Amino acid sequence: MSNAIFNLMQPKNEMMLTYLPGSREKQSLKNKITEMKSSVIDIPLIIDGKEIRTGKTGQCVIPHNHGHLLANYHMAGPEEMEMAIESALKAKVKWQETPWEHRVAVFMKAAELISGPWRDTLNAATMLGQSKTVHEADADSACELMDFFRFNSFFVRQLMEEQPNGFDGVFNRMEHRPLEGFVFAVTPFNFTAIAGNLPSTPAMAGNTSVWKPASSAIYSNYFVMKLLQESGLPDGVINFVPGTGSIIGPMAMEHEMLAGIHFTGSTATFNRMWRTIAGNLEKYRSYPRIVGETGGKDFLFAHSSADVEPMVHAIIGGGFSYQGQKCSATSRVYIPESIWPETKNLLLEQLADLKVGDVEDFTNYMGAVIDRNSFDNIKSYIDHARESSEAEIISGGSYDDSKGFFVDPTVIVTTNPKFKTMEEEIFGPVVTIYVYKDADYEEALDLCESTSEYALTGGIFAQDRKAIIEMEKKLCYSAGNLYINDKTTGAYVGLQPFGGARASGTNEKVGSKQNVSRWMIPRTIKECFNPTRDYRLPFMQES
Repeated sequence: MSNAIFNLMQPKNEMMLTYLPGSREKQSLKNKITEMKSSVIDIPLIIDGKEIRTGKTGQCVIPHNHGHLLANYHMAGPEEMEMAIESALKAKVKWQETPWEHRVAVFMKAAELISGPWRDTLNAATMLGQSKTVHEADADSACELMDFFRFNSFFVRQLMEEQPNGFDGVFNRMEHRPLEGFVFAVTPFNFTAIAGNLPSTPAMAGNTSVWKPASSAIYSNYFVMKLLQESGLPDGVINFVPGTGSIIGPMAMEHEMLAGIHFTGSTATFNRMWRTIAGNLEKYRSYPRIVGETGGKDFLFAHSSADVEPMVHAIIGGGFSYQGQKCSATSRVYIPESIWPETKNLLLEQLADLKVGDVEDFTNYMGAVIDRNSFDNIKSYIDHARESSEAEIISGGSYDDSKGFFVDPTVIVTTNPKFKTMEEEIFGPVVTIYVYKDADYEEALDLCESTSEYALTGGIFAQDRKAIIEMEKKLCYSAGNLYINDKTTGAYVGLQPFGGARASGTNEKVGSKQNVSRWMIPRTIKECFNPTRDYRLPFMQES
């Protein structure tokens, strides 16, 4: 039994590696990529620590070379989903009694393993399975995942430390219990770190999870699960259950012991889940915690005083890094007429040498989009713009799926601020620009605030401090993460806690103590050392 109060070191964000020519890390990663491409692996479900193969399989292919098979993965059916839920509930009995310092130690160890022998594996799996460049992969599957594990462990300790005051004769204290039941974690394809974080943060707080990974990210997610097992995660604390959402989801949401949903994905899916849970409220032991980060139609708004060069960098970096497949990606841009010619010239000049291709070629800035459905969807938006009299494609507009699902970075200029590509989430490398008259600045700011149903990220560019204050105030509810003179992507765990509102989610700020606290049920305990023995109160006396 622990007889001390333990401190954890204040975490620091993990630094990315450079992968410069001739560097050890570059050669080591390339060797790992070659090794992982050389075999087709078989990915099972992992329930109660045991590998389960159902015989019903799907395929993991390389998006930038879709003829190359990486893995066959087994899919859960109703029987396996029931097993996973029962495993989570069984494991919770011992896990919630495990001292907090031993729970977080598992994830702190995982972070150290990523920084050492597992870094190449997770980065190579993310590059191959999700077509991320080395820069995007190392920022995600290495650095951000380490940050989540370290910072969230630290936040658990901070929450334990926050205690109420007492007074003479009374001992007040607060304990932080896990939720009553299991957590259903539904993770996206675009960030390996998010996939690792969503089932793990509840587990740090003493919960157990059923983890449904996105079908297009199962390859890297499987290695995250194996990493956690190597780190000492007890059987059943996290159960890895690939499968069809229409089968797995309803079983989780129908179960009386559903304690919470930790979700990142589309707004439409999240809305369906919320409605289902609302319809099942009478079934549950307690109200499920619903935490979700969904879509975005993220803006960049420029004032006439904006510095053009960094703004152009923000459009490219925010709009086209990882093929625009980030919820935070810059998608709609508002630029005043006075600086548009300079902006346009510089933007086209910089895009001219931006390379798209196989991410194993480290000179490429972009890889392929994730799969055929995504490719076809993005293509339809580009075709719509090409055929419209309200839009002009000034850069890109090309796509090719003959070998990989490649879409060139595409810039559309529209005369209609409510044009389809200004309003709808595309989730691809497409940026639409609306050029407004300088005299219509206030009206354009109103358009930026009201055009989208989403409110995830936004960037404002200006050198005029008065304009910055005005934009920050006007766009108060338009973005959960607002960037001043910077791109809309690249939030750091612990520095810019991430999340948005409106149709972008519940804004619980992953990478913060706020999110961690959602997976705890506090209990206040008051102990009175000298309790009152008489009900009569002083005011009742007449003399």
